[in-house]
Amino acid sequence: VSLCHQQQYVRLMKFLHQRGFTSTQLQPPGQLIISLPESCLLTTSTVLSSYLAPYIKSWKPHLSPLLVLCVFLVCERHRGEVSDWFPYIDVLPTTYTCPAYFTDAVMDVLPAVVRRRALEQREAVQELHSSHQDFFRSLQPILSQAVEEVLTYEALRWAWCSINTRSVFMSHPSNHFLSGQDIYALAPFLDLLNHRPDVQVSASFNDSTKSYEIQSVSGTLRYQQAFINYGSHDNQRLLLEYGFVAPGNPHSVVYVDTGEVK
Repeated sequence: VSLCHQQQYVRLMKFLHQRGFTSTQLQPPGQLIISLPESCLLTTSTVLSSYLAPYIKSWKPHLSPLLVLCVFLVCERHRGEVSDWFPYIDVLPTTYTCPAYFTDAVMDVLPAVVRRRALEQREAVQELHSSHQDFFRSLQPILSQAVEEVLTYEALRWAWCSINTRSVFMSHPSNHFLSGQDIYALAPFLDLLNHRPDVQVSASFNDSTKSYEIQSVSGTLRYQQAFINYGSHDNQRLLLEYGFVAPGNPHSVVYVDTGEVK
């Protein structure tokens, strides 16, 4: 079902066009599927140019790129329609199917190796929330509600999964205000393209055009959904990272625990 005429998607396209995005028809193999200008990407540079900048830059120890992106998403969602990024946030899922959202009942039926990895993901998000309470409280002056009601575990989990499942890889120069590797970029509209394991594309940031570009290798059939490829991932990786599996996945493998081998 096409969503392109729904108001929220029309608003998203207007938002992107105002930032220099020019949507074009899909091209034959070897041609661009999409070219998204840097001005349309949501990165740590976006956050460090926002109202959050003074709070992030002055905080010690330095915060991770992932955390500051999570906090920005939560704060922008909290601001609602006054947010510059509202047209994008409005089309993001409100919930996800990756392990951070799994109930204990679901965890209990997973194979041992997958369950262990899934629990590690859930615990990582819980730790990210619990270990930054002091920083969250420092943001109270810019929030219209109590910080405990805005930067909740559920809100941070939503932001973390939004970034983990939807961001594209984009290496950024090291920033002395942040700690750790900065490799994330949220790419509105581009992140609506779904994964298919047998589709071939090349994807990267083009320094010449200052755009994130995806090129088709295998082409797209007319009147059919345009797919991209998130990587040569087996179904365990797809489930843990993105919250879905691919039927007939040619990259499927069977994980064998060393205890089972013995």
